[in-house]
Order: sequence, then structure tokens, then C-alpha cells
Amino acid sequence: MKITNKTGLPQAFVEMAQSNYKPTPKRYSVTTLLKSTRSIILGRRHNDEIQQDVSDMVWLLFGTAVHSVLEHQKGTESEIKEASLAMPVFDYTVSGRYDLYEKNTKTVTDYKTCSVWKIIHQDFSDWKKQLLIYAVIMNYNGYDVQHGRIVALMKDHSKSKAKFDSTYPQYPVKQIQFDFTQQDFDEIKKFIDDKIHELSIAEKLPDDKLPLCTAEERLNAGDKYAVMRKGRKSALRVLDSEEEAQEYMDKHGGDSIQFRKGEDKKCADYCSCHEFCNYYLENVKGK
Repeated sequence: MKITNKTGLPQAFVEMAQSNYKPTPKRYSVTTLLKSTRSIILGRRHNDEIQQDVSDMVWLLFGTAVHSVLEHQKGTESEIKEASLAMPVFDYTVSGRYDLYEKNTKTVTDYKTCSVWKIIHQDFSDWKKQLLIYAVIMNYNGYDVQHGRIVALMKDHSKSKAKFDSTYPQYPVKQIQFDFTQQDFDEIKKFIDDKIHELSIAEKLPDDKLPLCTAEERLNAGDKYAVMRKGRKSALRVLDSEEEAQEYMDKHGGDSIQFRKGEDKKCADYCSCHEFCNYYLENVKGK
């Protein structure tokens, strides 16, 4: 990846953003498996061509700094910090680097920096999936893991909001605990096998034939229908179907229904390889 510095930040930022990462054939990391197949393959194929500005990587650098500080602190005798492990899947390798393992409680912990809204919305399914993959790899390597924990640091936490809103996170850090069941392990093992199988097929396809990212992977909430009233800029209500919007307007009033096409927010703003994606070039760029 080529790092640019359009805003002229100090060279230290550029140095932190630099990476010597080179994709290894038939080897995928835990965090990579959580991405869409199309973005994984495009990212690996065009790794040397992709450009990203350091200004867009500030929070990534912040997360890296947090991990670095915590990694160098002294733990207890029952804690094992920051270790890389791997396991075979078919003729591939899946690898991961967990943040902390506690032998006494059989718990793997990962540190996360996030928005306060992730905590408010209780949106933890991706975190649980990541911890479960770590657990499978660790169990394969002889570590007994039965629980997972996320220590989430909210970078946009507001102390003033916490004072006056009891439903708002009261502290800028929160621990989320997961107790893994056998069903969890069975489902995540199937996910790993299915993902590796899908990637093995995608590796042989040309860029424009790669499987499309799902609407969820594109952060597209779908088309919406807004009930509007003359003289008012904001919608009275935004609904998922025209029928629901018409029903709302019949009951509560309104003058018209405005169609709002779903936006592929990740494609436009958060995908580093979108310039090599025919879906983005044909459906998102310039529209």
C-alpha cells in the first residue's frame, strides 16, 4: 500500500502508517476472514497499487498506539499477552494474534477502540465472531478457551452526556463478556471452512467476476421511503417500503412520499480497494 500525506502531517504519522505487509499465498488472518471476499481478493491482488492517505488512518493509528501501550504493561502470572498462533484449514493456514489470554478463567481478551454508538446500539456480533475464531485457533494449539471478552475504549465518549442521561455509557471504557457454547464453536468452524472454500474459488476468478459484497457488507441499509410535508425539510417518518409509507401518511398525514435510494456507504468512504472494483466504478463513483 502506498501512503500519501495530502494534509502535510508530521512525518511521524507517515512512519506509523507505513507497513511492510505482503500477502502470503494460502494464508489468511482472523481479521481478514471477517471482511468480504471481494475486498479480500482485490486488496491482496492490488496491494502495491492501493493508495491511502494518512489523514484517513488516524483512528487506526490511535488503536495501534493503545495496543502498544497495553502490550508493554506488566500482567499477572496467569496472563499471557499478545501471541501469534495459526492452524491449518484444508491446505490453507488461518492465523491470529490475540491481545490477552487468562489461564485461570479460560478467557481470550481483545482491546478495541470504537465509537460510543457501537456500545449504545449493542452491536457486538462481529466482535464475538472474531473472538470465537481466536478461540478455535487457540484451542487447536492447546489453550483452553471457553470465554471471550472485549475491552472497548470509546474515543468519542462525552462525560457531560453521561451525567444527564442514564442510558448513555457512564464511562469511556466498557467490558463485554461472551460465554461460548458448543453451538457457537460448531457455527464458527463452519464459517471458517466455508470462508476458506469461497476464497479458494475466488482466487481463480478475474476481478470483475468476484462475488459481490452483500448490502450489509457495503453498509447499505436499503432503499427508504420518506413521508414529507410541504414547508418542512425533514421527513415526518422514514420507512422501508412504499406501502408502509402510504399507510403512515393515510393515518398521520403528509403530502408526498419521497424515494431515497440506499447508499453504499462503505464503497464510497471506507473501502481502500474500491478503485479496482467494477461494482464501485459502475454504481457508486460519480453518482
